[in-house]
Amino acid sequence: MTKSTVSRFDDRVDNYVKYRPHYPKAMLDLFKQEMNLQEKSVIADIGSGTGISAKLFLENGNTVFGIEPNPSMREASLKYLKDYTNFNVIDGTAENTGLKDKTIDIIIAAQAFHWFDNAKTILEFRRILRKNGHIALIWNERQLGTNKFLHEYEKFLIEFGTDYEKVRHDTITEKTLSKFFEKSLKSKTFENSQTLDFEGLLGRILSSSYMPSEGHSRFAEMKKTLKDLFAEHSEKGKIMILYNTNIFYTNL
Repeated sequence: MTKSTVSRFDDRVDNYVKYRPHYPKAMLDLFKQEMNLQEKSVIADIGSGTGISAKLFLENGNTVFGIEPNPSMREASLKYLKDYTNFNVIDGTAENTGLKDKTIDIIIAAQAFHWFDNAKTILEFRRILRKNGHIALIWNERQLGTNKFLHEYEKFLIEFGTDYEKVRHDTITEKTLSKFFEKSLKSKTFENSQTLDFEGLLGRILSSSYMPSEGHSRFAEMKKTLKDLFAEHSEKGKIMILYNTNIFYTNL
């Protein structure tokens, strides 16, 4: 992770907490069946952000170490997960987690792996994982053309995104990841969605580091275009965004 990667979310934290999609509870069954997830399993959540991905495992009774280099994100996660004594947050990166050798049963990285320095990260993962430990890379991938709104929404992001096409991660596939890890990965997809009013949709936009924030020269134009898009496709003041939650996993 570079310094610019860490800092690009500095002004996005509040919207990230409120409006980023969560992860389906059904995916825990995959971890239990395929990755030997037990209540005693210790999880490292790399790039843990505001704690959204950690919560599922905390609710399962697991100890979770959230590795997060952004101080605002760390602070937000401690507030969000304040009721969980089994959550520990560390100022660290994928390349230098600060964790002890062979102490982790499962590493997860949700919406984060595409920011890592791959060569250094794999060495660190091997260092902290216990024998036969697992890695699971998780992304909520927005469906692009399932309906007219999603098609138009994608065009909107391309139009207004500052570097959207550069940082998007839907080109990451089981094949490319298998090549990197030098072994085959398995994958599983779960359906996911979020239903938002206009304030929520705008907040979802502003949680993304590639979209103009307030004060940007195109913010007013972007907001008006989004309002028109919402007015055209919303029903009873709500709009639904459909996702595929994709999980790529292997053991090391």
